[in-house]
Amino acid sequence: MKLLRYALDDTVHIGILNGGEILRLGLGDMTELMAGDAAFAETGLLDDLAEARVLPPLQPSKILAIGRNYAEHARELDNEVPAEPLVFAVMPSAVIGAGAVIEWESELTQQVDWEGELAVIIGKTARRVSQADALDYVFGYTIANDVSARDLQTRDKQWTRAKGLDTFCPLGPVVVTADEIPDPQNLRIVTAVDGVEKQNGSTADMIFSVSFLIAHLSRAFTLNPGDIILTGTPSGVGKAMNPPEFLGVGSVVSIKIEGIGKLTNSCRVL
Repeated sequence: MKLLRYALDDTVHIGILNGGEILRLGLGDMTELMAGDAAFAETGLLDDLAEARVLPPLQPSKILAIGRNYAEHARELDNEVPAEPLVFAVMPSAVIGAGAVIEWESELTQQVDWEGELAVIIGKTARRVSQADALDYVFGYTIANDVSARDLQTRDKQWTRAKGLDTFCPLGPVVVTADEIPDPQNLRIVTAVDGVEKQNGSTADMIFSVSFLIAHLSRAFTLNPGDIILTGTPSGVGKAMNPPEFLGVGSVVSIKIEGIGKLTNSCRVL
């Protein structure tokens, strides 16, 4: 099932996407679907996708991200391949939806990079779960662009600003429920900038699998319904190009993950 969060006439809805039509559900918050006793029903109303304003799939309470989770990506930036997950947090205020604009101030950063990633959405409270049971806690999957200000990353010596600026976490456009992706370690990720392919990788190449990450993170943090895990990016980021390439005015980033769809955002420099 492909779930979409969208607005019509300033009213927010959740619906099931089927081609160009959206079957409207009787709720406006994705987390309501995650509650076992959630009462919702199809309204019988069909909305036209072309008339809807697509919103971020949800507004997470926290976003946990994994750095260097693909060996080739670590090597392309001359970093060591990590022995255990490199965990950092992304500000929830960074979230935007498909079609929204990634923007930044030129005085703040001039090295804005793309990172196409599989995003995991937690569906029920997880604390100290085993790897064997970890996927049972997944509600669904979506696409993320872990936009990164490389100069801030270097200057700050940590990643809070570099990864967490407003608009730096595009998500969407849909949530594909976990039952439709039984194996999250078999998905192709392709990122293009202005129509030119930059990244082409597979989640099969993750160092730490989705199930391992959920188990690992749940030992440190309680994972709540609606929390998001960004699972890392394959090789092919702009900083690793020769010469380096970065996003600029009017750049368009499109990330495709098979079985989910395509997330596209343009860029604006303030």
